[in-house]
Amino acid sequence: MQTSWVLPVRSLVNKPGHMEQLDFDVSLEEPWGTEMVTIPAGDDVSVEIRLESVHEGILVTGEAFGVAKTECSRCLQPLDHGFRVAFQELFAYSGQLEDELTVIDNTVDIDQVVRDSVVISFPFQPVCDENCLGLCAKCGANLNEHPNHVHEDEIDPRWAELKKLKEEE
Repeated sequence: MQTSWVLPVRSLVNKPGHMEQLDFDVSLEEPWGTEMVTIPAGDDVSVEIRLESVHEGILVTGEAFGVAKTECSRCLQPLDHGFRVAFQELFAYSGQLEDELTVIDNTVDIDQVVRDSVVISFPFQPVCDENCLGLCAKCGANLNEHPNHVHEDEIDPRWAELKKLKEEE
């Protein structure tokens, strides 16, 4: 278990053509995600990564995978959303461009690269099943459990007095 997203690359710096592969898990110190889909703090994100030395810097290529917590946007049942996301980023030796990621003290920090790739992959409206019926708009009953659920039609208030007459007979 790795405790940080900062990876040492001393053995690769300025050695184009050299490569290392790493597989590790990182336990998150803070939650990742959105209001709908989240990987809670303390859960693990697994990473399979390849670090390649190129003339410009260190090319990081890999996949991150794990399980996020969410709920169905239709029926509100809790769900586990498994994810597997590819990412790639070049960490340059020179920090010439403002938004360029760089090799600092013979290390690369892949935290933001992995986080951005993972969070962007989360569904905007997760569903438990494409055919999920959701909840009844009137009473909140789960229509997946009660597919034949119906309510009496509401009577137009203008006809309420006639209904009273009918009930009196």
